[in-house]
This record gives sequence, C-alpha cells and structure tokens, in this order.
Amino acid sequence: MDRRSFIGAGTVAAGTLATRITNVFADEPAAGPATVTTTAGKIRGVHEAGVYTFRGVPYGATTAGAGRFQPPAKPKPWSTVRETTALGQRSPQLLTAFHGVVPPEVEVMDRDEMMGEDCLVLNVWTPTLDRGRKLPVMVWLHGGGFTSGSGGFICYDGIELARKHDVVAVTVNHRLSAFGYLYLAGFGSDRYTAASNVGNLDIIAALEWVRDNIAAFGGSPENVTIFGQSGGGGKVSSLMAMPAAHGLFRRAIVQSGADVKGISHDAASQAAERYLARLNLKPTQLDQLQQLPLEQLLKATDSSGGPPINFGPVVDGRSLPNDPFDPTAPGLSGNVPLLIGTVETEVTFFPNQQLEPMDDATFHAKVKQLLRTASDADVDRVIGAYRAGRRDRANTDLYLIMASDATFRANVLLEAERKAEQTQAAVYQYYFTWRSPVRDGKLRTFHTLEIPFVFDNVDACKSMTGSGADRAALAQRMSSAWVAFARTGNPNHGGLPNWVPYDNTRRATMIFNDECVLLNDPYGSEQRLLRSLLGRA
Repeated sequence: MDRRSFIGAGTVAAGTLATRITNVFADEPAAGPATVTTTAGKIRGVHEAGVYTFRGVPYGATTAGAGRFQPPAKPKPWSTVRETTALGQRSPQLLTAFHGVVPPEVEVMDRDEMMGEDCLVLNVWTPTLDRGRKLPVMVWLHGGGFTSGSGGFICYDGIELARKHDVVAVTVNHRLSAFGYLYLAGFGSDRYTAASNVGNLDIIAALEWVRDNIAAFGGSPENVTIFGQSGGGGKVSSLMAMPAAHGLFRRAIVQSGADVKGISHDAASQAAERYLARLNLKPTQLDQLQQLPLEQLLKATDSSGGPPINFGPVVDGRSLPNDPFDPTAPGLSGNVPLLIGTVETEVTFFPNQQLEPMDDATFHAKVKQLLRTASDADVDRVIGAYRAGRRDRANTDLYLIMASDATFRANVLLEAERKAEQTQAAVYQYYFTWRSPVRDGKLRTFHTLEIPFVFDNVDACKSMTGSGADRAALAQRMSSAWVAFARTGNPNHGGLPNWVPYDNTRRATMIFNDECVLLNDPYGSEQRLLRSLLGRA
C-alpha cells in the first residue's frame, strides 16, 4: 500500500516543493471574506461552514539571511489588506524524515505546502470575530519531533473545534532541525550569543502574537492552552520550563510525547561542530552560515551516511535554564494544569515493526532485545506480568504494548508523576486504546491515532480511522474533554464518567475507547516492572 492510493478527490498532485492544498471540507459552501486588523496590518481570510478561517498569518519576520539562526523578529508591517487564505511556508526539512517513513494512512494527512525560511506563520479558526466573546484559545504544536512537520496537516484542521465547540483554534509553523535547534551560542561569537533554541523561541513569539491579537478573533488572551502530540508534546513540555513562555498560556496538554531532559550545552556544541564540519566550516566561520544556500544547509542535516545529529531543546542556562522535567517538574509552570497521556501501541506507527503473529520464542527474543541487559529470568518475569494484565491478548499485541510502554509511555508517566508531586495544579492522565480498522486492524492503536478524535476530524481522516459509525461518539467525548480542560482546567463533561485528577497513590486514568472508563493505576504493576528493568524506576 503506497501513499498515492490514499490521495482522493480534491487533492492536486504536485512537485516536492509545490503547494498542494486539499480542501477536505469542500462540501461546505464558503460564505465570503472576513477582514481582521492585527498589530502588523489587516488580513483577509474566509468565512466558511460557519467558521472564520485565516491561513498563513505572519507572526514573525523572515528568518532568511541576517535572521538565520537568530531569535525571531516581529513581522514587517504592511499597509494594504493581506490575503490569508492559503497555508504559508513550512520550515525547511528533509522530506525523507516523513515521507516513506510513516504509515501511508498518516502520510496522506500532509498537504506538502511549500517550504522556506519565511515560515513564521500560523493558522486561525474561530466561530466569531466578536471581541466580547473571549473564547478559550487552543494553540496546537505539531509533531514530527523537532525536525519535520507543519501546522497544515489535514488532521490538525481546527474548523470542527471552532464550529462544534466554540473555541479559537490556532496551529503554528516554526523553525525545525538545524534552522531551529542548531546550538551556536557556545562558540564565543557575540553575534550568536542568543543562537539557541530559536525554534522554541519562534513558538513563544507565536504565543506573544496570540496575546496581542487573539481578542480580534473572538478569543481570550488570558485563557490560552498549548497542546501537542509527539514532538509537539515535547515542545509543550520544554515550554513549561522556559522563562520567556511564562504567563503566555494557562494550561498544557501533552499527547504521546515528553521532554524530560534537554540536550546538554556540551553535547549540543559537539553536535554543532559536526554539522559545521559537514559544511566545511569551523566554529570561527559562523558568519558564512548566513550566506550559504538553503539547500546546502538542509542537505547537511541528513545523517543517513554518518553519526546522527540530535536537534532539540538545549539546556543553555538562559532560554532553557534547566532540564524540563528532571529531577522535578518545572516550578515555573507549577500552577499550570496538565492533561497528559499516550496511546496503547504507539510503535506501530514506525517502520520495521512485526505486525503479524509471533510464537513464544520470537516473543521472548524480542523482549530480551528490548530490555538489552535483562536476564532470561527477568524477561520471563516481565512477559508473565504483561500476560497476567491482558490475558486475552496475543504475543504480538503484548510485545507492541510493551515496546510502547518502554518508549513513549515511560517518559509520559514520569512527567505526570513529577507534575503530581508538586501538588500545585491538577494533572489528568489518559490512555487511548481504541483500535483502528484500517489495514485490517494490523496497525492497532498507532501513534497519532488520537489526533482526529481530539480535533473532532474523524470524517476528514478516514485513512487513519476508517469510516465506522463508532468513531463519532468517541470523537465527541474526547474533543469535548480537551475543550472543557482548555475552558476551565477540568476535562469533565456529561459524556464521560467523573474524571478525577491523577496522583501518585490512586493514579486515576481515563481509558478512551468505545466505552470510556476511569481506572485506578491501569496496568501499573507491569509498567513499573518494565521501567525498573530499563533503569527508569
């Protein structure tokens, strides 16, 4: 099954850098233009399906030339009305980091908009332009680690959140990979003393734009929630520890992603030296970076032929003073409520996973490989614990759950535990276990699967969710919970059992499936055993 087989009517095939916009809501007639005045000038979007939509809105100046690797600057004001009806540029990124790597069921969600260095843009969906409404604002930070993706994916479209749930939805593009996370501040150049974590500083600039402008879109600048999945969850986690972000959001949601420890400044400097060497530059030649072609800089991020370079938030002592959630949750955001969780088989999103049945010997061998230094007796012990907790599940299911627990869920649980230890703000834990029917159900509950339910976009995301009648009720429950949390800091609503906050004794967790139930410490004993064998207890 390839990506092209998923691209249906309304999608225009194009080259790798050409704009390809898919209007998945084409059956909804547009009602006409809409104009809003921002701090940089007037913008014109569209009013469609009862929602005002603005795409490609600049929140920062171009990052090309002198702006490259520097903190973001305000956009240059304009005097005429600027059209904001199409997606803006995404950050430069290697297409091979996404296309051909992720399942085609998810790959087709990418609209492949043009990439470039004028990428500090955001998208807004709102049901009203009445300043007096003061609606909750939900700012989405896209996945793709810190190296790929954009806020323009089909599954991130905020039209249904705005239309059905009366909130203002915002998605953000920011610099990625070397363009956003190359650490140059450690080389002693005055010009690059602030060249650190500029991708996260872009997001902070977007949140400042929201603070200064969102009232004109019917939103409340005092009621902003940041939420994100995978790399977006890591961005949320790191922003919770960044002083410049303090006060720009009131609540946070982390989905299947965490950033417990940042990259040390020493490791980041070493990575920067390796990157410069690929460009035949020395740390004394940093100014040449601003003259090199974009394509050359992008090519140097490709680690397929050598040691990888890890791009992400750096604990630089300034923009990010400490590891975000180590050894404790960040005190800076102690009063910010947190909703956090994972899906059951995260790893089925990634290539080279065994999705077919496996015998006991293969199961044992794969668990031993997962645990690395564990003895055969320890492997048998953890297998026994997982079998006891899920007696009806086959070996393949158990292994995929175990591999997901060892990676995504372990760090998410650690963040939840450390946040709960603060006892300053509520923590709500969830676990998404609904299985997708696509590809004959073999992908199970894959990484990213909860996104269409959170955005109430299941009909636009049938490649991920299938077309079953069961999807709508779960989408209503999940999206309503996320919106309730954004509105009040409490995710409870009439469609769910009472969701009590998570603590490190009861460990209350909402299970999202066709039947939603609140369980205390679900599968906790086997997860803690696994974490102890991995040295993460």
